[in-house]
Amino acid sequence: MNILEKLRAGITTVSAAETRALAAELAAALPPDTALALHGDMGVGKTTFVQGLAQGLGVRAQVTSPTFAIYSVYPGRVSKLVHLDAYRLENELQLEELLLDEFLTSPWCLAIEWPEKTGTWLPKDAWHLTLSIVEGDRHRIVLR
Repeated sequence: MNILEKLRAGITTVSAAETRALAAELAAALPPDTALALHGDMGVGKTTFVQGLAQGLGVRAQVTSPTFAIYSVYPGRVSKLVHLDAYRLENELQLEELLLDEFLTSPWCLAIEWPEKTGTWLPKDAWHLTLSIVEGDRHRIVLR
């Protein structure tokens, strides 16, 4: 079973390192210019997942939550990672002011935390992943 089939069925991880490894594996399977909408409550591991994506894309910089900066851009060996945390956005019009489209030059991977705050700006072909906490400290990741 490949990584996409596994994620569609749902994968439970038991550590942050395992979540990062899973995301790195997914990064290798992503087509160029893919947007990933990361759904889930605060603390479910969205930024941890993005750290793994960065690893898989060959980003050398330390990836942290861009909550106050709204987004960060990381050049990688495979492609550029644009990490958007939309938590603090009040409406989708604020996204236009950020000029994010300027950074989406191929090849790129856009990882969006709190995608429900982006309204119609979210690419229609975005891949939606739901992250949740199950059974104490275990994390569940499902591609829908």
